[in-house]
Amino acid sequence: MSGVNGIGIGAPGYVYSAMSSGSKVQTAAQGASEMAILQEEQRQIGGLNAGTENMKSATAALNIADGATDQITDSLQRIRELAVQASNGLLTDEDKSYIQEEINGLKQGIADIADRTNYNGVPLLDNEDGKIFKLASDANGTERSFGTVNATVEALGIADFDVTKDFDLKTIDDAISTINKGRASIGASTNSFEAAIRSNDVIAYNTTSAMSRTGDTDYGDYIQKLKKQQTLNDVEILMQRRRMEDEERKKTSLFE
Repeated sequence: MSGVNGIGIGAPGYVYSAMSSGSKVQTAAQGASEMAILQEEQRQIGGLNAGTENMKSATAALNIADGATDQITDSLQRIRELAVQASNGLLTDEDKSYIQEEINGLKQGIADIADRTNYNGVPLLDNEDGKIFKLASDANGTERSFGTVNATVEALGIADFDVTKDFDLKTIDDAISTINKGRASIGASTNSFEAAIRSNDVIAYNTTSAMSRTGDTDYGDYIQKLKKQQTLNDVEILMQRRRMEDEERKKTSLFE
């Protein structure tokens, strides 16, 4: 009797292995081309997932930067209101000094936000102009990048803004414009990353589906294979029994 194993009579081990593991291609011998395709698809999925995580980190950093610049915008708008208020010839120097005290507090608040805003310890707003953050976004390592805005009081040009002296409202207007442009860039980058994440997810889903079609066990098909093998085994056993019976009859007839 041939092909007997510990699990069933004549059932190939790979059939049971495929059914228990859910994968019909576990070695190159079971399908060299399929194995190569599966490995490439797995590489793509792994790269896509890693790229997606990179872009999710970037999106989180951008959201942090956007929230911080929103606070800075509020402070700059308040400084402008105070500066307009100080542009009143009926105010005394003492009045203007009180206004400047509030402006100084607002400037310190902006400086603190710029200094403390970070992602994973990486400064987002307290950096040199034009600084770009780069990351790989997909299985092929496609590079994407984004910038924020240098929001220190020095970069915004308001470090020495003082309404007790000669001042120009344009200084504050320029600072507000800088922040607004930075926020526009942050918003555009966020939208771009979110779209790329959705694209990665779709590609990863479709690639996973393709892997499933190529490598996953078709249980109905394998059950039919087992039934066919078991039927062949049963026929073989029956034939062996008949041969044994024939041999016994021949032996008996010799002694009659």
